[in-house]
Amino acid sequence: MAEDSSIWTEKYRPKTFDGIKGQEATVQKLKAFVKQKNLPHLMFTGPAGVGKSTIALVIAREFYGESYRENFLELNASDERGIDIVRSKVKDFARTKAIGNVPFKMIFLDECDALTKEAQQALRRTMENHTSTCRFILAANYSSKIIDPIQSRCAVFRFRPLTKEQLLPYITNIAEKEKLTISQEAKDALVTIAEGDCRKATNIMQSAASDTITPEIIFSLASVAEPKEVKEVLTTALKGDFIKAREKLLDIMLRYGLSGLDAIKQIQSEIWNLELDGRKKVSLIDKCGETEFRLVEGSDEFVQLEALLAQFVLAGTNS
Repeated sequence: MAEDSSIWTEKYRPKTFDGIKGQEATVQKLKAFVKQKNLPHLMFTGPAGVGKSTIALVIAREFYGESYRENFLELNASDERGIDIVRSKVKDFARTKAIGNVPFKMIFLDECDALTKEAQQALRRTMENHTSTCRFILAANYSSKIIDPIQSRCAVFRFRPLTKEQLLPYITNIAEKEKLTISQEAKDALVTIAEGDCRKATNIMQSAASDTITPEIIFSLASVAEPKEVKEVLTTALKGDFIKAREKLLDIMLRYGLSGLDAIKQIQSEIWNLELDGRKKVSLIDKCGETEFRLVEGSDEFVQLEALLAQFVLAGTNS
């Protein structure tokens, strides 16, 4: 492994549009804006780790070069989510002219769906009043939490989770540069766990980098049980052996440090791989949803997981 103290998510963060994977349509439109040297207010929506912050930084670099920090203010709205942050930091930065030959500054507000409604209203006014000197780039996981007047002032770009085909070359590239020994099965495990989140995949790789990376190491670091082990629990319950299924599930939860909610999420995804009638699969998914709701409401997780396993035993008995 190459000796380096930096965090890999920053080390391998793309610096140009060409390095960004999986958002081709968005990148093409943004390249056109950069070429015109003009930009509307932008809103990026989508799950974590798919490139929203990275693209905002790339845009700043394209406009201002390596000295972009003088004209680019980056704030995380979930840290500073009240109206005061919009009235002070954002307003003060927005009202001054940009340095250099670009006519406007940029403010990047990450996780802006965490802003209070009052702060969003104040932000709307600021966006209106300082269009001549400032452009806003807003990033959010859920666009539904952003008030309509802000959405209507922005060009909205929706980001999708990365596919297996997009994640695998990225993982392979890091493994080669860091001289890691990683099997294809471990790469597949990383893709499964990352669920399209590039940042998550990178962090797990860095955590596992001291050894030869195997699927077992990947699953244990991510606090996720191996899918085949979860399937084994469910097939044991379907055969009617409730006690053995319960013991196996408890063992898995202790070994991987799973919470009740983690266990239900994995059980639910493995139901589709069982050899069962389609109607029974749908019924068991419904039971998972019911159990998850009870856990969120504060029920005892072991009682609820036992009750869920009992439903699998009944489904197996009826078939």
